[in-house]
Amino acid sequence: MTTGHDQLRATLCDAVGSAGWLEVSDAPGMVVDFRGIYSGQPVAIVRPGTVDEVRAVVRACAAAGVAIVTQGGHTSLSGGSVPTDDRPSVLLSTSRMTRIESIDPARYTITVEAGCTIEQVQQAAAAVDRQLGMDWGARGTATVGGAVSTNAGGLNVLRYGPTRDSVVGLEAVLADGEVFDGLRALRKDNTGYDLKHLFIGGEGSLGIVTRVVLKLHPRQDHHRTFFAALVELENVHDLYDRACALDHAGLTAFELVPEAGVAGTIESFGVARPMATRSDWYLLGRFSGTSPVDDTATTFLSEAVEAGLLLDAVVADTAAQEENLWVLRDELPPETLFDVKGAKFDAAVPIDRVADYQRAAEAVAAELCGDEAVVYAFGHLGDGNLHLYVNASLERGSRMDPARVDEVQAAIDRLTWEMGGTVSAEHGVGQELLDRVAGQKSAVELAMMRRVKAALDPDDLFNPGRGAHCAPVAADDGGTT
Repeated sequence: MTTGHDQLRATLCDAVGSAGWLEVSDAPGMVVDFRGIYSGQPVAIVRPGTVDEVRAVVRACAAAGVAIVTQGGHTSLSGGSVPTDDRPSVLLSTSRMTRIESIDPARYTITVEAGCTIEQVQQAAAAVDRQLGMDWGARGTATVGGAVSTNAGGLNVLRYGPTRDSVVGLEAVLADGEVFDGLRALRKDNTGYDLKHLFIGGEGSLGIVTRVVLKLHPRQDHHRTFFAALVELENVHDLYDRACALDHAGLTAFELVPEAGVAGTIESFGVARPMATRSDWYLLGRFSGTSPVDDTATTFLSEAVEAGLLLDAVVADTAAQEENLWVLRDELPPETLFDVKGAKFDAAVPIDRVADYQRAAEAVAAELCGDEAVVYAFGHLGDGNLHLYVNASLERGSRMDPARVDEVQAAIDRLTWEMGGTVSAEHGVGQELLDRVAGQKSAVELAMMRRVKAALDPDDLFNPGRGAHCAPVAADDGGTT
């Protein structure tokens, strides 16, 4: 891929300097996606350290007709941050743009560069007695720029919303090298289109996000994390209603955990089993506040047990016990926990349909794969987001036949749409969902997305071939597939 691009490489090397230049041969992990499915060979890898260096890279690539793929923490689960294969591209890493530029506790905002990790921002906020709403398992690796580009969700969406709700302002370099300066830290600004939202969830297809103003919240030092065994999965929405009625604002997590995942993390990571009582499904939740929430957690759990919705429950009394519960949750993905691969879904359905969705998916899997198939699910009950996997088994090394994977994906995607859901709740479209998302979007919606792309990036410079705007139009919408 480097043939014929020596001049561009020299120009880029001059633009970013030795600190910002990385030989492709020295970074094999950057050109293969997190799951080892997608890969590409870039013309060059650059790591600009300033906005001006990003602008120089963009202008050089535009002049050479070479695409740019931006990469943050490289934790994408949809193949959206690896070099392109179908045309020459430069991989632009934000790994040197890691400065916390300012923190304003009075305004409850923090301004950071796009390469800062979520954990880095969390720690900076905590140092001034504030709290970042965003959080997920890959907090130590995932970056702010990546979170913005995918509108990432995570563990705290229930209380603080997805990334979009945390972004007050942002800065981005456009396809012509100009800079969109939307770094205003205003909570209200009703003066036209709110252009920052074009870049949130845009998967790097409209520009390169370089700096972000994030919303902060009062630091909540009082937490009670609980782990409860469900009598049956169908009780989850009733339990959610009860928790919200007690303290809607204080309910910061409400997660579904399968027994198979509990057993797997105990075996693989040595975490302690939270309770002796066993069930097929568990509820992992947390109440948080600026004042003690012990009574809230105790009341919720005792009333739920008395009502016959829970078999048993425990509350973490120490930091070690709480950490044990969240390690258990963070390590649930079966691809890494069991080394199995099958059909994977990042779906969301209306919150009152989660149990129905799981049961219907089990029926689909049994019909297509036999009774031995495992529908392994966990996720965010409070926002209807299930990370659902259909596997031939959970035996280590198990692999499902690719043709069967396609068949299962098509059937469960149809189920998702029938229930009013989406095939991508928080991981983005990337490359993986291009064909599948077409069944969810109308021809009008796709056309609107493409017009935005054409207006801001007419030469398809940024992350070509990735994102919903690249999806084929479904035939029954009057388009072509």
